[in-house]
Amino acid sequence: MFSFFQKKIFLKDYLDGFIDIHNHVLPGIDDGASDVDTSISLLYDYQKLGIRKIIATPHVMNDYYANTPKSIRRAYDLLMTKLNTLDDLNIEIKTAAEYMMDQDFMALIEKKELLCLKEDMVLVEMSYFQPPINLNEILFQLQTQQYKPILAHPERYAFLHSNSLRNYKELKDRGCLFQLNALSLVGHYGKNMKDIAYRLLEEKMIDFIGTDTHQARHLEKLSTASISSKKAEILRPIIDNTKKTFVF
Repeated sequence: MFSFFQKKIFLKDYLDGFIDIHNHVLPGIDDGASDVDTSISLLYDYQKLGIRKIIATPHVMNDYYANTPKSIRRAYDLLMTKLNTLDDLNIEIKTAAEYMMDQDFMALIEKKELLCLKEDMVLVEMSYFQPPINLNEILFQLQTQQYKPILAHPERYAFLHSNSLRNYKELKDRGCLFQLNALSLVGHYGKNMKDIAYRLLEEKMIDFIGTDTHQARHLEKLSTASISSKKAEILRPIIDNTKKTFVF
């Protein structure tokens, strides 16, 4: 019998075995987990979702979160010291970073001190209010130094939403890969972000997906969220590509 209602699918059913390439689970170094115990609690939540491999991406953001490979490694070591004592928590963690394309970023590129998600793939972000005035120069310099920029949560930059996705197409033409936030798909950041997220998926402009988890409520929302079967069809290839690309 024909039904006017699309079957709802739980998003968590697609996350079993997923590799999360964008999150803030390392303790005490940005606006994510505040301490080791909070990090461990988040890791238990990940395990409940079936996610057992994580690439931690703390912010590197000028004066706000002036993280370095050394500070990130220190936070990782603190977390691993605790994690290795817990027999019921089976999570593998690697480290990278999420870089704000600010005035200090060019110097990091020139020094080739970027922590990449994989080989030459580096996660970058912009202000939500406006792009950096030297965006073209930053992207050119990244590529000159043989880096591949992955723009985090492109759907969240409201200044890109106009012009029938032309702004996004220009960034793609400049060599940017796009990483969608899973929370955008369930309306966590608002209807506009959700609508753009699905438009980008429908236009096959999204390359990867991550959770951008900062706190427990983010994973809780993902554990209970549902999407239509039609939307699940266009999401599955992105999840599969993320797993295949970043497998470890």
